[in-house]
Amino acid sequence: MAKQVTSVIKLNIPAGKGTPAPPVGPALGQAGINMMEFLKKFNEQTAPQMGFMLPVEINVYSDRSYSFIVKQPLTTDLIKRAAGITTGAANPKLDKAGVLTSDKLREVAKLKMADLNTDDEEMAMRIVAGAARSMGVRVED
Repeated sequence: MAKQVTSVIKLNIPAGKGTPAPPVGPALGQAGINMMEFLKKFNEQTAPQMGFMLPVEINVYSDRSYSFIVKQPLTTDLIKRAAGITTGAANPKLDKAGVLTSDKLREVAKLKMADLNTDDEEMAMRIVAGAARSMGVRVED
């Protein structure tokens, strides 16, 4: 018989740098998960992606065991790296933080394709372009 999932925890944790500090510690503590064991596994698995913020989905089962899925880096992190900027614009309507070429946009969309709700590359590019515009990054054709 399959284990019963009691809760699902979704967190954004820096790759390879997970610590028991909030928000990770309190979320795992409430679920009854061995925090240090989880962080050790997470940091080992995500060390190659150092520098990115990674979404993690943790399924907690009735016997207090768990499984976790590490998703692709946040879209905003990928856009910032592709555009060569450190932050988005404070006021995206008036200020522009950088420029994202269509080639770079396609690369980001291909990376994020697994986590998006589409299988169409053009639609994925439109989703990523919308995120870029909301950060104040201009998208060039």
